[in-house]
Amino acid sequence: MKESNRQLALATIGFVLAFALWGQISALAPLIKRDLGLGAGQVSLLVALPVLLGSIGRIPLGILADRFGGRLVMSALLIAAIIPAIGVASSHSHLALMGWALVLGLMGTSFAVGVAFSSKWYPAGMQGTALGIFGMGNIGQSVASFAAPALAERLGSWHHVPVIFGAACLSWGLVFVVFARDAERPVARVQRGMAEILGRSPLAWILCLFYFVTFGGFIALSVYLPILLTNRYGLDLGDAGWRTAGFVALATFSRPLGGWLADRHGGPLVLAGVFAVIVVDALLLVPASFVTFTAGALSFAFVAGVGNGAVFKLVPEHFPDDVGAVTGLVGAFGGLGGFFPPILLGVLIETTGSYALGFLGLAIAAFGCGLMALRLHRGAAYRPAPEGVY
Repeated sequence: MKESNRQLALATIGFVLAFALWGQISALAPLIKRDLGLGAGQVSLLVALPVLLGSIGRIPLGILADRFGGRLVMSALLIAAIIPAIGVASSHSHLALMGWALVLGLMGTSFAVGVAFSSKWYPAGMQGTALGIFGMGNIGQSVASFAAPALAERLGSWHHVPVIFGAACLSWGLVFVVFARDAERPVARVQRGMAEILGRSPLAWILCLFYFVTFGGFIALSVYLPILLTNRYGLDLGDAGWRTAGFVALATFSRPLGGWLADRHGGPLVLAGVFAVIVVDALLLVPASFVTFTAGALSFAFVAGVGNGAVFKLVPEHFPDDVGAVTGLVGAFGGLGGFFPPILLGVLIETTGSYALGFLGLAIAAFGCGLMALRLHRGAAYRPAPEGVY
């Protein structure tokens, strides 16, 4: 067990650093907006681009982790991080910055790779808790939220910050090469194709939908919060950064609780409660009142973290031979859930002058997911499929 915990720690720290590099664009967005003279829609697209590639890329990177082992893929990912980091730092035009921000999104795929690597070190009864701890690597977004603006202010320019984060990833990638090892010999081939998993495993689609709302909602709010707090409520950048860091930290530290609860009470029951609370939270975000917005955002951060942990208890439990592939698939949908809302919010504020429709959409989606989770808990769609599909 000591070795398992050591490997989990190595992967979690790598995920923290990769996620911090991935999330720095949103943290620096107000400074970039001012420096390049961007509009609200342009900034919304810029902060969403890393989420896009980080989402879609989780599928092939998860499959590669299943095939060649998480150690090799995670090491390569962390070491290569320095390339887009330098690219972002050297960008002085909107077009160049968008291109490098998109490439930087590869750091978001570290989640799928890390889950495939870490889950194999633990038995089924402990995987929810272990993956919840690994998922705390989301704290990297919080690190970026307060550290990136602070570094930019101290160094006199935001252009220096990406190189610092990229160098940290490169250094830990070398550490990972030396000290990490796979729990078992990587399989020679992917057990099943993605088409087969999706065609024969309805649970995979359901988990995608759940993660689209829980993780997608968390990512969307975390990347857009600095902009929303400065524009909607007039906070200065430093204050907005600390509040965003607190939001991310709360969601991060509640994630192991979600895995622990799912280990003991089952993921569907935990998720049903999570989605019920999210409905209320989304409605609290609608009014312009800073008090109700704060209450809704903090509550959402907590239950979204719990939901994220519960979802990924179910992945290795029901797809033990395809953890990386299914994690990549579910993670991709979660990331896409974080890609579209910032763009939508930017469009809504420019066309209607309000964010209300976006938050109402979140409430409706959570309500539907809650009903589906209850159905799963009652067993209507949660029975093992033939031929070992689950």
